[in-house]
Amino acid sequence: MSTLVAVAVEPLIRVRELSKTFGSNRALERVSLTIYPAEVVALLGANGAGKSTLVKILAGSQSADGGEIAVDGQPRHFGSPLSARRVGIVAVHQQINEGIAPGLSVAENLLLDELCRPDADFWLNRKRLLERAAKIAAGLGLVLPLEAPIEQLGQAERQLVVLARAFALQPRLLILDEPTAALSDAEAQRLFGLIDTLRSRGVAILYISHRLSDLQRVADRAIVLRDGQLAGEFTARQLPQAVQAMLGQALQDHVYTPRAAGRKVLELRGVKVLPRTRPFDLSLHEGEVVVLTGLLGAGKSEIAEVLFGLRKALAGSVLLDGADWLPGSPREAIGSGVFFAAEDRASQSLVPDFSLRRTLTLPFLERFTRGGFIRNRAEAAAVEVQVAALGIKTVGIDVPMSALSGGNQQKVVLGRWLLGAGRVLVLDEPFQGVDVRARREIGQLLRDSTDGRATLVICADVDEALEIADRILLVRDHAVVAEYPRASLDRATLVAALAGTDADPIPLHATPRSRASA
Repeated sequence: MSTLVAVAVEPLIRVRELSKTFGSNRALERVSLTIYPAEVVALLGANGAGKSTLVKILAGSQSADGGEIAVDGQPRHFGSPLSARRVGIVAVHQQINEGIAPGLSVAENLLLDELCRPDADFWLNRKRLLERAAKIAAGLGLVLPLEAPIEQLGQAERQLVVLARAFALQPRLLILDEPTAALSDAEAQRLFGLIDTLRSRGVAILYISHRLSDLQRVADRAIVLRDGQLAGEFTARQLPQAVQAMLGQALQDHVYTPRAAGRKVLELRGVKVLPRTRPFDLSLHEGEVVVLTGLLGAGKSEIAEVLFGLRKALAGSVLLDGADWLPGSPREAIGSGVFFAAEDRASQSLVPDFSLRRTLTLPFLERFTRGGFIRNRAEAAAVEVQVAALGIKTVGIDVPMSALSGGNQQKVVLGRWLLGAGRVLVLDEPFQGVDVRARREIGQLLRDSTDGRATLVICADVDEALEIADRILLVRDHAVVAEYPRASLDRATLVAALAGTDADPIPLHATPRSRASA
């Protein structure tokens, strides 16, 4: 454990010997830590290390089996999130939909905590509600459709709503669990500026992220969990050592390996996704991984929805293996070998109370069925292979999905689609909540399994895009506007392109070059 410079002030939060067990799984084992006012503490750990459990105990969503939490030196027990908020602890959890109230407007979600107070009168004064919501949104520089149902917002916009509401509560300790997972670099930079402001006001922040660039930007020090135990404390300059403590080994530099693109699998010609948007072309080839990237609201997910039968193109044509094709439903898309893992894992990819086994095999259950009965051995064998290949951390394949960490849930969703022999695999933000080693493993698995398939990955994070792509397509205003071959692209160029200051891109109609000669 690293020796840290002593801090003169008293800690805001002191955790002593905190433990938590779920059945035979010991999620936390005698974890102790301190958090001081006006500092950003990074909490690192691989998937399943115990980070989310620690956060939920601090925020009052779960109770500990043992140990003590003290706030300002006074022992505290939080029986609910409300009791934690009363002493100034506010959490924004990784599962964003846990902080969203369906059926309410954007404005009502921004003011959800205030609306729940007994003395709230916003229900009777609509004008005051909208004024107050507009003020909260402006605090993050957000322009939102305040009177629209929250369901009309994408995952990234919902994340910003939850963040804005948390900031408005004026916390003393703000816990941010993967806050930039759905945000592009531009939105993340805005968030970092707000974190700087909170820190200058004396607010303590516990920041959980698998993005090292985030941690390098905001963290004053790092606390590392491994297998439910404290593995070390590190200064901001010791982040490489912190990552090594998290993984149990040093992280090797990523090296891009060129691949040759095969025959064309999917082609979009003159497609328009929304009225008054420009038509665009797009092509995907066997053996390559193509990344769609762009700023928040650029339209990346809407393009993917057209391919999976969730949205109808307003103009243009789509060809699959050279033949006209346009699915009328997800069922038709799956039947044609076009698979899609949506960004919103909780509401669009998971079934409540389903086991890991059944979640993973659900789209292809007929493959394991004979005479109307499921062949459990064959199903279990296929699931075990995927669990091992993706490094899913679980005590068994029949545990409920709720028993898995967010990162491991993400791996299950990905593993599901790798079970089928697809022609096109579309993944919307597949690395959300996945630790850096798992991200590398998943990326390599995707690249190694591309024979006979085209892969399209929607990715807002620049570093993730550069790690996995053979080609990168830039999306603006619901259209593909530029194409960049990965072999000749660096981070600075891609960031400039996202900001709209890029140099000349490759023409959109250019045929993908051989990765061996690029």
